[in-house]
Amino acid sequence: MPPASPSPRQRVSGGSPAETAAAVGPDHVLAAHATLEPVIRQTPLLESSALSVLVGGPVLLKCENLQRGGSFKVRGAYLRIARLAAAERARGVVAASAGNHAQGVALAAFALGAKATVVMPTAAPLPKVAATRSYGAEVVLHGATVEDALTRAQELAAETGSVFIHPFDHPDVVAGQGTVGLEIAEQCPEVRTIVVPVGGGGLAAGIAIAASAVVPAARVIGVQAEAVAPMPASIAAGRPVSVTPARTMADGIAVARPGELPTAVLTSLRAGIVTVSEENLSRGLLLCLERAKQVVEPAGAAGVAAILEHPALFEPPVVIVLSGGNIDPLLLSKVLRHGLAAAGRFLAFRCTLPDQPGALATLLMELAALGANVLDVVHARVTGDLRVDEVEVSLHLETRGPEHADSVITQLRKSGYTLLFD
Repeated sequence: MPPASPSPRQRVSGGSPAETAAAVGPDHVLAAHATLEPVIRQTPLLESSALSVLVGGPVLLKCENLQRGGSFKVRGAYLRIARLAAAERARGVVAASAGNHAQGVALAAFALGAKATVVMPTAAPLPKVAATRSYGAEVVLHGATVEDALTRAQELAAETGSVFIHPFDHPDVVAGQGTVGLEIAEQCPEVRTIVVPVGGGGLAAGIAIAASAVVPAARVIGVQAEAVAPMPASIAAGRPVSVTPARTMADGIAVARPGELPTAVLTSLRAGIVTVSEENLSRGLLLCLERAKQVVEPAGAAGVAAILEHPALFEPPVVIVLSGGNIDPLLLSKVLRHGLAAAGRFLAFRCTLPDQPGALATLLMELAALGANVLDVVHARVTGDLRVDEVEVSLHLETRGPEHADSVITQLRKSGYTLLFD
């Protein structure tokens, strides 16, 4: 008979980090697996030859972007709601999220017959808002950040008597997310490094707990965006440390303060943490789409970005968790352009030309001779920096890679053009 779950009301803070970490262990993850197996998909593990070359051994992608609801979040949400008493479920559930936890809670609540209210930041991606509503949840838009939404969700829970479903800081949620680790161990028992995107830390903590029992030789390394990376300082301090959030394309992991329980678990199990740049997040997303044929959101590509930025840190075989694939198509187009630029395949610049017939045609003929494909051209005839006999031209070019882009820039400068880059 599977072990009992920790009480939903069990405190996970206030004790030592070791005491807090003990709130959930391998047995709880195994019990979670028994509950979730009929409900969730066992997502595939796909090898990436492009990333394998970088680390000198096999790199595989755990495709949680193909999970129900588009991310791993349904695992923890379903387990948490399933373990509520019938009277608690009858009062409904409240959650807060930038998108993926929202969809996970909405999907789980619908399956379990509970009413769900989800608070999302006002700038939450529209497809995530629409998907959450499509699963039957009531969506409340509030605040600029996930932290603002969390505060409002907790207030709503107190006002209505609904049960607050925390996105990462609860034993059931961590145990549910840990089932990803059990699947990885089954699919790749020889794994030596598991790379996991980290926001509040629930997924990484759950996987670390599972891995410690079933693949103890494997190391878990969490990945955060440089712009919002509280976990390195939190692990160093042994307690959650807040940071001032900055803008990042990886909204799914833009959590300014990690959870008490995840921090304690990751500290206790000596997980590693690395950060990645916006440039490599976009490159990682592009690689997933172009080489692995997987649509992921920037947060979901954080592990791929880590391989691109720090390839020597990862002992193969490596498994990277693609944590989610819920991306706004408008954001996807922007990130792809950013990724192409980072990969040297997209070049944008401005230059000044004499305002006379043939000047633009001459520039375009030179670009054609250099093998650059012009995507678009914009004229500006009146700016504060232009003389009356000048025009400014902005060009977007497709190139064959970094060396070709550098060659185009060099040749244009030799031809007398002054190039300006934003």
